[in-house]
Amino acid sequence: MSILKLENGQILSHLSDIQRELATLNIQIEHQDLGKSLRFPELLAQDILSQQEKQQILHLYENDFEVLKQKVDYHFYDLLVLHPGSPNLYTLAAAYSRYHTHKDAEALYILAGEAMFGFVQPEGNQVQLLVQAHDYIYIPAEVEHWFSPAASLHVKALRYFTSADGWIPEYTGTRFQDFLRNER
Repeated sequence: MSILKLENGQILSHLSDIQRELATLNIQIEHQDLGKSLRFPELLAQDILSQQEKQQILHLYENDFEVLKQKVDYHFYDLLVLHPGSPNLYTLAAAYSRYHTHKDAEALYILAGEAMFGFVQPEGNQVQLLVQAHDYIYIPAEVEHWFSPAASLHVKALRYFTSADGWIPEYTGTRFQDFLRNER
């Protein structure tokens, strides 16, 4: 389940409270246990997946993708697999852990592990959201945010795309407020 930390130190752990707080940005967050993870727990536990294993996971979610595709006009999806030994882990972390926007919406369904997002709210306050297995997040285009794997550096997620270049980050220059360690 998701956990949201506000800039004032308040922690929100009830999904309805998190949804209400992120509604000002039109971000959608849902917890959807689609039940498919029980069919491949050994794959979700592995750090490294072969192309065949990735395709097996993507195939299991094909019908769910078709439903989402009709709602949001997604054109394709892929599987993001990050772990401490990922060759591109630190490059991706450096690229996406700075505040940026995208010209397309960003949507992920977390299969295993966890990740962090930071958002700038309309009044300028920053919030940080931890998403975990079975969380689905939809971030509209042009919403200022950052993304990073959580401390474990393990995350497997389905990523949904409306165009091939829509996820290219456009950096905003907003300074990151590291208030997770600051208790007020």
